[in-house]
Amino acid sequence: MERYVLKDNQRLRCGYTTGSCAAAAAQRAVAMVLGAAFSPGDKIVLSTPKGVRLELDALEAESGDGWASCAVKKDAGDDPDATNGILVYARVTKVGHEEEAPQDGVTVLRKGCPGITLDGGTGVGRVTKRGLSCPVGEAAINPVPRQMILEQVGEVCEEFDYKGGLHVEISVPGGEEIARRTFNPQLGVLGGISILGTSGIVEPMSDQALIDTIKVKMDVRKAEGAEYLVITPGNYGETFLKSHIPFPDTDSVKCSNFIGEALDYAEYSKFRGVLLVGHIGKFVKVAAGIMNTHSRYGDARMEIIGAHAALAGASKEVVGELLDCVTTEDAVSVLDQAGIKEQTLQSVLSKLDYHIKERVHHSMEIGAVIFSNQHGYLGETADAPLLREKLLEGACKAQSV
Repeated sequence: MERYVLKDNQRLRCGYTTGSCAAAAAQRAVAMVLGAAFSPGDKIVLSTPKGVRLELDALEAESGDGWASCAVKKDAGDDPDATNGILVYARVTKVGHEEEAPQDGVTVLRKGCPGITLDGGTGVGRVTKRGLSCPVGEAAINPVPRQMILEQVGEVCEEFDYKGGLHVEISVPGGEEIARRTFNPQLGVLGGISILGTSGIVEPMSDQALIDTIKVKMDVRKAEGAEYLVITPGNYGETFLKSHIPFPDTDSVKCSNFIGEALDYAEYSKFRGVLLVGHIGKFVKVAAGIMNTHSRYGDARMEIIGAHAALAGASKEVVGELLDCVTTEDAVSVLDQAGIKEQTLQSVLSKLDYHIKERVHHSMEIGAVIFSNQHGYLGETADAPLLREKLLEGACKAQSV
């Protein structure tokens, strides 16, 4: 892949995700099972969710009576990635019409392609604990890759005017061994890797380059006359922001895991106020004064939630259940079932408010909004409503200029 980013004065090559590999392999396998010819050296053309056009090599293509298989090789570019170089396979099987489609996997009804099921095979992990983005029992094919695969399959079906059903199986030979070098076993994803990716593209990581980028974005906002900022860690926060808070895209700055560095620079740049918007999985760490939220610096999410739950009156059994949770999504469900969600989250928000104000030395107005992908809006700190008003005022002024 000939796409590069400049980080730490180095020109680093981007790659593409296992999700892109799976979607491309499925696209070619469906076309083959529906009668398309295949020649060695053929390219698979795929557009990623980020809008990047990929031309990927179709490898090890095979077909038989009612089935076809194809592989795509994962290329992580210059990013250190345990899955770099693996082959991601898609095997597609005709299963007749909609009423004959198998019940396992995930069935999606689409115009022109009534029955598509998707599942994971060898080397693709299976979810065994609650709280992840895939339900317990399903293959660990995350939502964006899942959608990419189903869209590619559906488009080929429409092209061939195919009305029957198809079963798609994604597999990764050697995936189980690779997964042992990842967090999957601790997360309850067993038997293989996860098929991942929110943008379809892998960009090489560099902490200092990311921090510098954050600062540049803040400088741009300052130069544009902005006095108040919305800061969000990443894609989840940005999506929530667009859905729930009507600010223009240009008013938000993504800070990745670098909450502390972003707040430091906002204070240095003399912004009048900052509204943080983020997933509870990130901000529960900030509520304990952890200002770099990357897991490699430690993870005490469940311990933090457990402590606040105890303050809210949780029993020893409920605290134990919280400590056994894999994700904060799961923990929020436990709190909800115990009837102490609101009290616990208010306690978390109070400490979050304390730590972010201490970080900026009470030099500006600052607040935070937290949410969950499954449970939606979870709450906000005391000054967040006022900051929303200030930000909306600023957005209206900018639009009227």
